[in-house]
Amino acid sequence: MMRDRHAAEARQRIDAHALLQSLADDLREQGQPVSVLALAAGTAPVVVLARPTALRRVIGNLIGNALRHGGSARVSLQLDAGEAQLLIEDDGPGIPEPQLEAVFQPFYRADPSRSSGAGTGSGLGLYIARDLVQAEGGRLVLANRPEGGLRATVVLALA
Repeated sequence: MMRDRHAAEARQRIDAHALLQSLADDLREQGQPVSVLALAAGTAPVVVLARPTALRRVIGNLIGNALRHGGSARVSLQLDAGEAQLLIEDDGPGIPEPQLEAVFQPFYRADPSRSSGAGTGSGLGLYIARDLVQAEGGRLVLANRPEGGLRATVVLALA
């Protein structure tokens, strides 16, 4: 359903770091603890080809998850073998290893006790995010950080 909603949107060249910075700036203006790791001086813009609204939705969802479950979010950008890696990290409890793939299933919640209360979601966010990233030819991967917390990585080909 969400892929179809964004299907009419044309793919565009997007400066990935500028997108991350824009989302973080918007959230910081709302008082949210979000930081962006700056690119090294002299680094050329990292440009990906994607649907802007869809990519913004994905990154916004992942940052929102980091804030909700980890208390803060750190976003950064890395280049590896012709791909851009957009990383969103938190210092929360992470996700039990056996559930790292299961959380991408529709309506699945890693912690059922979180299903009550305002703004906790329906268990569709990661499912939709992965679907949208895959529609762009990319990958969305979750991993527990060795020092604690979770890392979400969106991998997209460079434009």
